[in-house]
Amino acid sequence: MSNPVPADTPTGSARPSVLFVCVHNAGRSQMAAMAELGIDMSAEVPKVLTTEAVRASDVVITMGCGDECPYFPGKRYEDWILEDPAGRGVEFVRPIRDEIRARVEALIADLAPAEP
Repeated sequence: MSNPVPADTPTGSARPSVLFVCVHNAGRSQMAAMAELGIDMSAEVPKVLTTEAVRASDVVITMGCGDECPYFPGKRYEDWILEDPAGRGVEFVRPIRDEIRARVEALIADLAPAEP
């Protein structure tokens, strides 16, 4: 992974802001939590990617965008290559969800390492 985001982030706090982008809003960007794990996402809806959202973020995680995702110089980008869950059953989706969860946990550890 890349170097951690410095404490003087664009969001104005020591806590980095991460934006998850999926070009087709197929669900990969929202799958880090699911009702099966006790997290209710029923009120969540996909949002249109805006320039302001990217500017306000310290890290941009793209999933399945390829060259379609916008690029803003000076931002930390990571492209997470994941299976596309669109139209697939829960048995297919579970491993994708679990992989995203593991990647999010690794990202958190990278951005905010535990104090010794």
